[in-house]
Amino acid sequence: MTEIPSLKSSLTDTHAHLCDASFAQDLTSVLEHAERSGVGSIIAVGEDIRDARRNLELSEKHPMILPAAGLYPVHLALDAAADMEMFIRKNHPRLVAIGEVGLDYWEVKKEDKRALQRDIFLRFIRLSLELKLPLNVHSRSAGRHALKALLDGDAKQVQMHAFDGKASYALPAVEAGYYFSIPTSVVRSRQKQKLAKALPLECLLLETDSPVLGPDPKTRNEPANLILAARAIAEIKEQSLDAVLERVKENTRRLYGDKYGVI
Repeated sequence: MTEIPSLKSSLTDTHAHLCDASFAQDLTSVLEHAERSGVGSIIAVGEDIRDARRNLELSEKHPMILPAAGLYPVHLALDAAADMEMFIRKNHPRLVAIGEVGLDYWEVKKEDKRALQRDIFLRFIRLSLELKLPLNVHSRSAGRHALKALLDGDAKQVQMHAFDGKASYALPAVEAGYYFSIPTSVVRSRQKQKLAKALPLECLLLETDSPVLGPDPKTRNEPANLILAARAIAEIKEQSLDAVLERVKENTRRLYGDKYGVI
C-alpha cells in the first residue's frame, strides 16, 4: 500500500503530462487517487500549443491542476516558438510556469539543429525573466549545456526536470538557486539516486513525469506515486519522511509561490 504523507498539507507533483492520451479515459479517477495519496496539486506541463490549450481547459475543470505551457525542445520550428511565446504572453496570469522547454541532445544530433534549439531555449529564458514565470526545464543528454544557457542568460526561477547529468554539473546551478525535481524513477535509477544523494535537500522538488518515469517502466505512471520519490529521498539521505516532505514543500513554495495555489 502507498504510504500517505503524515503532514497535514499536501504535496505538489511539479511535472506531469496530464493531457497525455493515456489519461483521456480516466483522468478524474487518476486525480482522485492522487488526492487520496497526499497530492494536493499537479503542475501540468505541455509539449506544444495543443497541450497548452488542453492544460488550461483541464485546470478549469480540476482545480488541483496548475497549467503550464511550453515547447518540447525537439520542436525546432521558429513559427511554433513564436506562437508559443504569443500564447504564454496572452495567458500568463493563468499559467504557473513555462514548460517544458530546454535542450535535448539525445534526439537532436546535428550541430546546426542544436544551435537552433539553443536559440529557441534562450527565447523562453528571456520570456521567463520578463513575465516572472518559472521555467520547467527538459535537458536530456544536455544537462551541462542547458545549465550553461540558463546561467549565461541570468535565469532566476528554474526547475531542472529529471536531470540526467552528473551531480557535479549541477552544483553551480544549486549555488544560483535553481531547483532539481526527483522523479519516481529514483526507486530504480542509479543515476537519480546519486543525484538525490549529492544535491542538498534545500534544492530538491518532487515529480512523477506521468505517464512515464514510474517505479515500473512497463506501467503507466500516475501522480499518486509521488510519495515513492519522497520515500526514496528520505532513505538515501537517511532522514525522516516528514523532514523530507516539509523541506520539499517549502522548496516548492519558494519557486512557485502561494499565489499560484501551490500547496
